Amino acid sequence: MDISLDLVKKLREKTGAGITDCKKALIESDGDFDKAIEYLRKKGAATSQKRSDRIAKEGLIFARVNESRNESAIVELNCETDFVAKSDKFNDLAKAFIEAVFTVKSGDINSLLSAKNSSGLTVQQVLDEAMASVGEKVELKRAAYFTSNDGFYCEYNHLGNKVASLIEIKGKKSEEGIVLGNDLAMQIVAMKPLTIDRTGVSAEMIEKEKEIYRVQAINEGKPENIVDKIANNKVEKFYEENCLVEQEYVKEPGKTVNDVISAVSKTSGNDYKVKSMVRYQLGETIGV
Repeated sequence: MDISLDLVKKLREKTGAGITDCKKALIESDGDFDKAIEYLRKKGAATSQKRSDRIAKEGLIFARVNESRNESAIVELNCETDFVAKSDKFNDLAKAFIEAVFTVKSGDINSLLSAKNSSGLTVQQVLDEAMASVGEKVELKRAAYFTSNDGFYCEYNHLGNKVASLIEIKGKKSEEGIVLGNDLAMQIVAMKPLTIDRTGVSAEMIEKEKEIYRVQAINEGKPENIVDKIANNKVEKFYEENCLVEQEYVKEPGKTVNDVISAVSKTSGNDYKVKSMVRYQLGETIGV
């Protein structure tokens, strides 16, 4: 059967599949465009099954807030190679998935995969087509969706989109507050805080850290009567390094994040507080 090049190109533009695959799909479908699309989807689904045991360790992370800043979302989309991750097609795919999170208003993977886009395709079908097009396993690893009733969100996407963060600031949205939120989102990416403040650190974790510091001090030959003091001092250092508000502010060394929040609150006439935060880094173990 004679298949025109224009029809092959049209199918390729529509599905992103390779020229050879598009031509074969049209031949198998007797030139029927819609059936050819269905053929490629099925091919993509079959391909995805074959690639299910591959490791998708590369990819992109995107964080985004809506215009009103009362909703936010973050996603991690994985593939097998950095070459594919850097492609415009994969970049657009990741952005489309974060839009799906806003549409579904959920980060639940099963709900997202069954959601449909404006073309009537489910997210799972889009993933299958992407796999058929790039020839790699493509996986929506995780996603999260948040809403705020008494504050606003800010985001930071680090260059290359291998790490990103969201932060919720409690208080009235203002230009000063948004600048503060954006800077603190960058702080979260750069300094990897475990919690917002000390209340987020479990007593079990502190006891474990304290015991480690005690053993270290004893092994270093420190007098037994000051071992506990050394351990307590190191616990304070642990708080300073791992609690966001106690960390040194990356943009102004010598000041803590708490100092900066207090200063912006005073000058803007708002009482700002960090209410929640999330940080995604490519390849890390799932657990937010």
